[in-house]
Amino acid sequence: MLTDTDADTAHINTHSTPQTLLIKYGGNAMTDPAAQSAIMAAIAQLHQAGHRIVLVHGGGPFIKANLERAQIAAEFIGGHRVTTTEAMEEVQQALRGKVNGDLVKAARQHDLPAVGISGKDGQLALAKKRHFVDPETGQPADLGFVGDIIAMDPTLIRTLWHTNYLPIVSPVTMGADGEDYNINADMFAGHLAGALGVHQYWVLTDIDGLRQDKDDPDTLITQLEVGAIPRLEGTVIQGGMIPKVESCQIALREGAKACRILNGRQPELLAQCLDTQTAIGTLIHN
Repeated sequence: MLTDTDADTAHINTHSTPQTLLIKYGGNAMTDPAAQSAIMAAIAQLHQAGHRIVLVHGGGPFIKANLERAQIAAEFIGGHRVTTTEAMEEVQQALRGKVNGDLVKAARQHDLPAVGISGKDGQLALAKKRHFVDPETGQPADLGFVGDIIAMDPTLIRTLWHTNYLPIVSPVTMGADGEDYNINADMFAGHLAGALGVHQYWVLTDIDGLRQDKDDPDTLITQLEVGAIPRLEGTVIQGGMIPKVESCQIALREGAKACRILNGRQPELLAQCLDTQTAIGTLIHN
């Protein structure tokens, strides 16, 4: 069902009841210190209200900068970046070092008890090498150390929650073969949201949500049943929205209660998502 009316609050608990929340943080807001601080202030407000939160981050701009600094040429096959051994080292430095460390620092500045981890820690996630077929040639292509999640064990997250910590998670994950893999952060977040069975999974992006007309903010889709997604693919859902919506499908299929795509440049919306009947972003539900 597709509607432009206010979101049905039957899918959402109010702020009076503590909830479990997974927030996927990425996009241009990550490169703006002021925006990053505002996001952490909003998360601190939620944390102080008793909500249990996990923050999953990407870091595309930082990975790109590291690769350029190391003079590692970008190689793409069918639109997918190839991650060589040398490139994987830069990915780890960007995600587990720079981005994760900076987010923990920003969190501490707002008195949040943050702990920086990755998919490798505490057997949180398990990956496998992505087997990819080049759409142009129809032949298998080696993307290097690019992986897909095959299992999640959220015990570490729950343990950190039990002791009131805020986990901040990088998507770098180890495979059963002992190799490290670069995982798409949206996909990682969707799998973790499902494994945790969170009340809400929020994907922060650079616009207000899904739009019937991507160039017209007045065509915002405020509520979307997951079964309606296929008929919007290639029109409403395209470009950077594809992995975000796919991550919501994964999350709902694997146990999350509801998902929302919303504007990360308006951090004041985070608290409002819990306690208002006004539609914010795009609510996706079963």
